[in-house]
Amino acid sequence: MPTKAKAKAKSSQLIRGFEPYKEVKGEEYMGDPMRAHFTGILNKWKLELMQEVDRTVHHMQDEAANFPDPADRASQEEEFSLELRARDRERKLIKKIDETLQLIDDNDYGWCDSCGVEIGIRRLEARPTATLCIDCKTLAEIKEKQVGS
Repeated sequence: MPTKAKAKAKSSQLIRGFEPYKEVKGEEYMGDPMRAHFTGILNKWKLELMQEVDRTVHHMQDEAANFPDPADRASQEEEFSLELRARDRERKLIKKIDETLQLIDDNDYGWCDSCGVEIGIRRLEARPTATLCIDCKTLAEIKEKQVGS
């Protein structure tokens, strides 16, 4: 019987729809097979986001009504506002995905923008648009907390 952690890992793979990359011994980091793997992940993610945008547009068109009751109208406007805010975040994410796909095309993907080391396959699978290795990202977050305090 699978443990809860294994079941959760399996369900997250099904949600994301990809199999973790299996490295071959001696394989070059960010060679063609790895870049193809991440291109597939990013394109699928982008497609899912774009489909969500389409669903939102159709939902707003179908649900738009001119309620005579001000409370009902306000509820609907609040719901639409929240949906639009979520879609705006996703629009920005689509732009970041496009930038990441360009990095893959330019063979600049997978390397830390700050220190130049490998970001790592597992980190990139968890966050395909990552541009910093875990050490640089942790340091940036610490600095952000210190400045933000």
